[in-house]
Amino acid sequence: MTALSAPLHPWFPLRAAGIDIGSNAMRFIAAEFSSPTRFQVLESKRVPVRLGASVFRDGRLDPKALAASLRALAFFRRRLQALQITHYRAIATSAVRESKNRRDFLRLAEERLKLAVDVVSGSEEARLVVRAVRQLQPLGSKPWLVMNLGGGSLELCLADQDRIHWSESHTLGTVRLLAELGAPHQPPQNLQRLVKDYLKPLRTALTKASRPLAGIVATGGNSEVLARLAGAPQLRPGMRVLRLNALGAITRRLARLTVEQRIRTLGLRPDRADVILPAALVHDRIGRLGGKRQILVSDWGTKEGLLLDVVARLFPDERHDQEREQELFRAALALGRHYRIDEAHCRQVTRLAMSIFEQLRSLHQLRRDDGRLLMAASLLHDVGGFVSLKKHHKHSLYLVLQSELPGCTESDMLMIANVARYHRKSHPQLRHEHFARLSSDDQRRVAVLASLLRLADALDRDHTQNVRAAAARIEKNALVLSLEGRRIRPLEVWSLKRKARLFTDLFGYPVRLEYLGRPIHG
Repeated sequence: MTALSAPLHPWFPLRAAGIDIGSNAMRFIAAEFSSPTRFQVLESKRVPVRLGASVFRDGRLDPKALAASLRALAFFRRRLQALQITHYRAIATSAVRESKNRRDFLRLAEERLKLAVDVVSGSEEARLVVRAVRQLQPLGSKPWLVMNLGGGSLELCLADQDRIHWSESHTLGTVRLLAELGAPHQPPQNLQRLVKDYLKPLRTALTKASRPLAGIVATGGNSEVLARLAGAPQLRPGMRVLRLNALGAITRRLARLTVEQRIRTLGLRPDRADVILPAALVHDRIGRLGGKRQILVSDWGTKEGLLLDVVARLFPDERHDQEREQELFRAALALGRHYRIDEAHCRQVTRLAMSIFEQLRSLHQLRRDDGRLLMAASLLHDVGGFVSLKKHHKHSLYLVLQSELPGCTESDMLMIANVARYHRKSHPQLRHEHFARLSSDDQRRVAVLASLLRLADALDRDHTQNVRAAAARIEKNALVLSLEGRRIRPLEVWSLKRKARLFTDLFGYPVRLEYLGRPIHG
C-alpha cells in the first residue's frame, strides 16, 4: 500500500478499479489515487472461481463455471457502484482466452452486467506485471527475469527499468498442470518431469540474453504463499526474499503432505492447497535456470499493474506514450524478423505510413492508439511471405492472429491482422470471416488504416527505399503526395494508382503525386 500524498493534479484524488479474471480465481481491486503512481487500496476481493478446470480439460467453460463467474462479476459491479468508481478495466486471461465458448461469456458480461471485458494476451499480462514491479523494485539498467505464475499460464519477461527486452507466455499454469496429470495426488517426480519439459525453451532464451541476470522477481498468489510458507524475510515493504534452499525445504514438506493435510496443518485454502506443490516446483526450476540462489517475491502483480494502467490511460504523458510505442515497435519487429521479413522495406513502409497518418489526422480523425495499430501492421504486413509469396496477405493475417504483442488486447490483434491482410488485393468486405468479426466502428478503422498502409507500401513497391519523405495535403479535391528522394520510378506510380483506390473510395479524394514540386503523371 502506498501512502496518500497531497494531490498533484486538479483531478486527484480519483478512484479506479481493476478486475482480473484468472484461471484459478477472480480478483477485484479498488483504490484512491493521489497521483498517477501513488494510491491507497480501498478494497481487495478474491473469489475462488476455477474457470481453468473445465477449459483445460474440455476446452470450454462449463455451465457451472460460467454461472459462478457471472455471479462474481455481478458482485464486482455492485462494488464499483457502491464505491462510485467509473474508471476501471476488466481483463480475462488464459482460461477465457482459450475457451471455445468465450464469446458467450463476454456477451453475457456485456448484456447482463454492462461490463466490457478485455481478453488479454500473455504479453499484455507480462507488461502489466512489469509496470507493477517497477513501482516496488527499481530494476536499473541490468535485465531482470520477471515471472508471473497463474492457474493457466506462466508469463516470463526480461526487463530493466526502461524497457521489456522480450516476453514469453508458457502453458504452464498450476491448474493446467493438475488437469494434464489428471489428479492432484501425483508423485512429485511426475510433476517435476512435466515442469522440466515445459521449461526447456527458457534455457535457450536465457542463454541469448546479452548480459547476466540482475535477479529474478516473482509475482502472483502462488509466489506470495510460497514466500510465507518458507518464512521469507522482507527486503523492503512489499518485497520479500525467497531463498532457494528454503524453497527446497518447503517443497519437500509439501510433497509429503496430502491436500487435506496442507489445508489442516499449513492453513491453506482448498483452491490453493492442490496447486501449491506444482507452483513450488516451477519456482525452483526457474531459479536454477536463472542461476540464482534467491527469488524476490513482489506483493504487487497483475491487479496492481492493471490499476496503474487504468490511471495512466486517463493521464497519458509523452514519455509513457513513447514507451508503449517503443515496446510495441520492438516486439513487432522481433516477430517480423522471426518470419524473415525484408526489414528495410518494412521499416520504410512503417515510416511512410506513420508520417501520412499524422499529416492526415484532421481528415481521418482516428486516435493515437490507432496509429500504434498501424505501426504494428506496417511492420508485419509481409510476414505471410514466410509461408508463401502467393496470397501472402492472407497468410499474414493468420500468422498475426496466432501471435501476441505487448500492450495489445485480442481485439487489437484482430485489428492489426486485418490491416496487414488488406495491404494488397481485395478491399475489406463483410463476407471475409475475420473482417466480419469486427464491430462496425472497428471495420471503418481497419479500412482507413489499410488505405494508408496501401499508400505507403506502394511508395516502396520495388523495395529500394527511393522515397525519403512524402508530404501529404488536400488540395483541389485531391490528396497530393509530394515526394522527396531519389528519382521516382514508373513502378511506384503504377502501384500507387492501383493501391490508392481504397483511400479514394473511403474519402472521395483521388491521389496525385508530385516530385520536386512537379506533378507526376502515370
